[in-house]
Amino acid sequence: MIAYLLLACAVGLLVLALRLRRATGIPWTRIQTSDTSGWRRAEEPLVSQRYGLVGKPDYVLETRGGLIPVEVKPGRKATAPYESDLMQLAAYCLLIEDTTGRAPSYGLLRYAQQTFKLPYTEALRAELLELIEEMRQNRSAQDVARSHDSAARCRGCGFYADCDDRLEYH
Repeated sequence: MIAYLLLACAVGLLVLALRLRRATGIPWTRIQTSDTSGWRRAEEPLVSQRYGLVGKPDYVLETRGGLIPVEVKPGRKATAPYESDLMQLAAYCLLIEDTTGRAPSYGLLRYAQQTFKLPYTEALRAELLELIEEMRQNRSAQDVARSHDSAARCRGCGFYADCDDRLEYH
């Protein structure tokens, strides 16, 4: 009798786990590397000499269609993805493309309650390369204008105390 009860509990927990997994929007597939735990931890970041980029996605999934980067932002509860997060994910797609010779068809961005699928298109790639070039030019500029109107973002910046363009709090 106890064996049947334990079996029923085990089946119930398995069903619950599968439902929770499906709700994340992350495919049930092999994880090649992870930068969030000790299991199959990525030893080295992805490096592209060609584009001057270095980075480690939170996860790289192996799918039939190829490798898929996943970026997890557990504290974000936005209903639409932030542009900066999308560009970060696009950079991981570019890194995978350059290091493996095969571009991912998409990347996944996981917020606290929602997963967004970012198709990795030629247009997105071109936008990313333009952004990278703009960032390189701004690195050598004497003065770069603030790119946002968020006081909280300003407060979290490492240059807040020295910035003449910072947003003040009230």
